[in-house]
Amino acid sequence: MTHKQLALTDWEFRACGEEQWFPAVVPGTVHTDLLRNGLIPQPFYGKNEHELQWIDKKDWEYRTILQLDEDWQSLTVTELNFAGLDTYADVYVNNVHTLSADNMFLAWTVDVKDLLRTGENEIVVRFRSVVAEDLPKLEKLGYDLPAPNDQSELGGLEEKRISVFARKAPYHYGWDWGPRFLTSGIWREAVLTGRSAAVIADVYIRQDEVKQASARVTAIVEVDTPETWAGTLRITAEGQEWTREVTLEPGKGTAELELVINQPRLWWCNGLGAPELTTFRAELLENGAVLAGAEVKTGLREIKLIRKPDAKGASFKFELNGVPVFAKGANHIPNDSFITEVTEERYRYEIASAAASNMNMLRVWGGGFYEEEAFYRLCDEYGLLVWQDFMFACSMYPGDEAFLLNVQKEAAYNVKRLRNHPCIALWCGNNEIDSAWAQFEENKGWGWKEKLSAEIRETLWTAYEDIFHRILPEAVAAHHPGMEYWPSSPLRELTNDIDQHAVRIAGDGDVHYWGVWHGIEPFENYNVKVGRFMSEYGFQSFPELKSVLTYAEEKDMELESEVMLAHQKNGRGNQIIKEYMDIYLPEPKDFRSFLYMSQILQAEAMRMAIESHRRNKPYCMGTLYWQMNDCWPVASWAGMDYYGRWKALQYTARRSFKDVLLSVEAMDGEKLQVHAVSDLREALAGELVVRLHDFSGAVLKEWKQPVQLAADSSAVVFAVPVMELLAGYAAEQVVLVAALEAADGSLLERKEHYFAAAKELKLEQPALTVAEVPGSGGLSFTVSSDVLARGVYLTAEQEGIFSDNYFDLLPGEVKTVQFLRRGGVHEAAGAVAGGSAGLEAGGSAGLEAGGSAGLEAGGSAGLEAGGSAGLEAGGSAGAGAGVEAAATGTGVMNGAKAGAGATDFTPAVPQGLEVRSMADYVK
Repeated sequence: MTHKQLALTDWEFRACGEEQWFPAVVPGTVHTDLLRNGLIPQPFYGKNEHELQWIDKKDWEYRTILQLDEDWQSLTVTELNFAGLDTYADVYVNNVHTLSADNMFLAWTVDVKDLLRTGENEIVVRFRSVVAEDLPKLEKLGYDLPAPNDQSELGGLEEKRISVFARKAPYHYGWDWGPRFLTSGIWREAVLTGRSAAVIADVYIRQDEVKQASARVTAIVEVDTPETWAGTLRITAEGQEWTREVTLEPGKGTAELELVINQPRLWWCNGLGAPELTTFRAELLENGAVLAGAEVKTGLREIKLIRKPDAKGASFKFELNGVPVFAKGANHIPNDSFITEVTEERYRYEIASAAASNMNMLRVWGGGFYEEEAFYRLCDEYGLLVWQDFMFACSMYPGDEAFLLNVQKEAAYNVKRLRNHPCIALWCGNNEIDSAWAQFEENKGWGWKEKLSAEIRETLWTAYEDIFHRILPEAVAAHHPGMEYWPSSPLRELTNDIDQHAVRIAGDGDVHYWGVWHGIEPFENYNVKVGRFMSEYGFQSFPELKSVLTYAEEKDMELESEVMLAHQKNGRGNQIIKEYMDIYLPEPKDFRSFLYMSQILQAEAMRMAIESHRRNKPYCMGTLYWQMNDCWPVASWAGMDYYGRWKALQYTARRSFKDVLLSVEAMDGEKLQVHAVSDLREALAGELVVRLHDFSGAVLKEWKQPVQLAADSSAVVFAVPVMELLAGYAAEQVVLVAALEAADGSLLERKEHYFAAAKELKLEQPALTVAEVPGSGGLSFTVSSDVLARGVYLTAEQEGIFSDNYFDLLPGEVKTVQFLRRGGVHEAAGAVAGGSAGLEAGGSAGLEAGGSAGLEAGGSAGLEAGGSAGLEAGGSAGAGAGVEAAATGTGVMNGAKAGAGATDFTPAVPQGLEVRSMADYVK
């Protein structure tokens, strides 16, 4: 026997100094282990976050007993491997200290051959409190390091912000959308391995040149051998085989083999082509027999970030296989405050939802963690590009030798871990630090440096440059050659003067625009605040009532209740939503209606932003809104809530990210323009139909004209003075509808445009009708209305999504919709320990009784012109559906296993189908 492996299971844990041990789950965290043992209440319920801050002040230890047979003694090398320890940990093998860990983002391996024996062996991992470990570092430093998102007060530390000292997920310390839970634990796999022969430690497929005709790559194989080894290295891929003879000295060494693949199957992002994946197998042959092997699945592609100077500054765009990519997507944050509760099925649900929303890029934001392998593998499979931040955000960091060395190890490890994934499009040094510090401009940025002495400022900027201008780019260059590194987001360019900082909309670099929301600027500013690449912008909303009821009771249903404020991490966030709502929307009749209206408000803000960015193509070549997802149930910027329930924003993003888009723009209220935007790789011919309707459906004016739309373009295809358009009609009583029809008459795209804010429109109460499509077996149904219905909202008792939702419906229009859900029997979060939750009686997803249309048995209706009964063309199979949230009895995480189970989404007959519109929610 030359190789053995044993997963470390059957763990138990306790607080250091206590006698009783409790069962533990590895991978896991101390918080989830406490919860499973009934030792703490639900962390996400009510204000329990505040009551659980004692956990991070204690030291915790985990223990397992290994039973080893005699075969282990015959192996030359025996190693204990931890893929992740969170964060300060000491490992003991049979009471002998063998390892000290100090970085959550590293894997740890230690030789334990001389410490193990046949029979029983004890492994103990002791975690030191990050609070106790890092408070002395702050005191020794003598001054505060900026870390505004560290919720130290909630943690009982007053203003002592220690998050910058630990290489630990920054969001664990709290953020403006997430709670403060400083976890500890064995958060990735723990394995004992042994060997007496060479093994393959790593395979890197370096893509030297990839073209349509051929791909030239180099297989770099790292071998770990206990003794000198001579033999054959064999690589196979796409039915081809390459070999070379190698001799390697004891220890770790590498062997390289150049490969050429003719007519390669190229990897494309969502919308541009199929994300073809190629499997490379590396084997070590000894006398013709396979000694060791490893496989890598990657995609052959050429990805570039093009920053070419032009008259307005410089471009910021990605090219994939020589084709320009308009990046469409969102910022991804961790899916859970307790990382180990995220199943592969939850990852698949998020990625499938992104693909079904016509996205082609996600940004892994720098305040979380380097994501799990499943996340990147699924992005590879679904064709989603990944903008990958290193894990630094909104803070200044220490610059001592030990810290810098730790960062250097972290960078090398994670770049090597992720470099084979074709989804990786960019490595970015940090989130918002360059613009927050604003080194070259006084009294700008976030006001950090102005509070510090010149000496301290110089010290911190030197540390910044060491990390983000030296260590991280060197790691990318060494371990992922050819991949672009961008020092900070946002950033204009490293000019070493005031032009460096992206604190304003500029003609180069990437932009985080927060004038809307933080700056309380009007939504209309999205039309003019457009940069070359919009990597952050956003607006908040509440999750739907069903989700709110998993953390709140009836008595908490007020905007400023203690529980609502505990689940609003952005200070004045709830009031900001209300202030904008007062401007744009009619007044909701109660708090439950406010939840719905907040989603309509958020969706409208993001629609305006996305459309503005897309119609400014090719000047602007990317739009990534903040944010895709949530890590707990909360009011936030997310398009999907913690349970995976699509908000109005997610449906709006799906519509706004379609390959072909119409966008109606009223220029200063004087001229109306219809823009047609195409991300297609071929030209498009069709007919544009523009109609002015009153709210009863009557056509007041009509224009028709042919349209020739070039590939990958944006153009104004219709223009008319607003005064001419509205002559004789009141702005608050009409709607303009622009429709683009293909040559065969099918509907490619349609867009409504209103001439007044929703609060000013003269809307009547619609009578909505839902009818089953004959012959569909209840899998397709139509929705229609007698008058204009805004924000039509479909709900069902089961978890799932609809092929469209939160849409406007004109009288006479027949909208065909399907309900899509995951396989298997499941329900969303119900009663929460310690409080009431779940659906209201009648299963109406929180809608008040009365006034809602039900499904007419046997009713008939036709498909809308050009409509599809299912997902639009280009949507990913299996994309989009509701996510299960586990029942929340004692010891079960509040929704922690949301998404577990089957992830194939298929049309289903909706139970308890109801439909409402905005009119049902206003006073």
